[in-house]
Amino acid sequence: MKFSVVRETLLKPLQLVAGVVERKGTMAVLSNVLLEVKDNTLTLTGSDLEVELVGRLPLDECEEGRITVPARKMMDICKSLPDGAVIELSVDGQKAVIRSGRSRFSLSTLPAEEFPNIQDMQGDLEVVIPQASVRKLIDRTGFAMANQDVRFYLNGMLFEVADGQLRVVATDGHRLATAIEDAQVSGDLTQVIVPRKGVLELNRLLADSEETVTLTIGSNHIRAQVADYTFTSKLVDGKFPDYHRVIPRNNGKVILADRFELRQVFLRASILSNEKYRGVRLDLKNGMLKVFANNPEQEEAEESVLVQYQGDTLEVGFNVGYLLDVLGVLDSQEVKISLNDANSSALLEEGHGHACQYVVMPMRL
Repeated sequence: MKFSVVRETLLKPLQLVAGVVERKGTMAVLSNVLLEVKDNTLTLTGSDLEVELVGRLPLDECEEGRITVPARKMMDICKSLPDGAVIELSVDGQKAVIRSGRSRFSLSTLPAEEFPNIQDMQGDLEVVIPQASVRKLIDRTGFAMANQDVRFYLNGMLFEVADGQLRVVATDGHRLATAIEDAQVSGDLTQVIVPRKGVLELNRLLADSEETVTLTIGSNHIRAQVADYTFTSKLVDGKFPDYHRVIPRNNGKVILADRFELRQVFLRASILSNEKYRGVRLDLKNGMLKVFANNPEQEEAEESVLVQYQGDTLEVGFNVGYLLDVLGVLDSQEVKISLNDANSSALLEEGHGHACQYVVMPMRL
């Protein structure tokens, strides 16, 4: 096996594929990237048995073959070489030899036959959607995914396909985020849970462009085809909570506020909130929202902001971090907050639509 390639051509796919690779894997070969040269194409594959990413790039002169090399070390070598450097890789016995200019590196290898292959999947449903739309969905909801929760089905994101739309939902049990985008759909209604790592790696792969990505959803896997890359992730085998029941429908106290101004108020108040619980108290009166925070050191913060609201007074507590997360991902000038009472969840939306909805549970202060 032998090939040569310009550093910049190799670096991007190598970085993307290496991001999937396990750093502390139970199998030594999972720390490696699989390199395969065939039909004047170099294929790079990284896997952790849950997520797999395959990248391809064309070659001019090459000799066919397959081998696995340490992903992190090969990526660091490529990054350290100067711009425009030509990298030549060849296999010499049990070693992969990398040459560039006056530099020479010898890397240990493992046989390609030891590298695991995520089985070929049969897709039940196909979704074609702009890459920017999927990125927007993930960026607007990903913060609400749980991380290492014992309820394993929360450590990921629900992908729901129905009526020519792709909806994603994430929750950690304390807050919920959902967003929806139009898509070309072939197949029936389906709901699948994509694991947290799969969501993050898919987002890294996508460009912020109108070029499309094809999502193929099967019974155990989801696959994304993006230009020269094929991304595959196992699905979480579990039942996601019924998000319809979580979204409040009868919150009668509606606040309209300037999103940027409200975010600054919460940011300042959060400075003196309890570092562990991050609680703030909201006092709502006609046309005015007051925000109070304090901590065990007896320090206090008080803020007030003009809002559009007419109705009964209300006192309610929230984790200010959850509110800031929502205000940080919305892009509308105005934010709409619907409340009911001190024991009910708040519903946050953009002032002009329902493409994104956020539910935040209250806190007792």
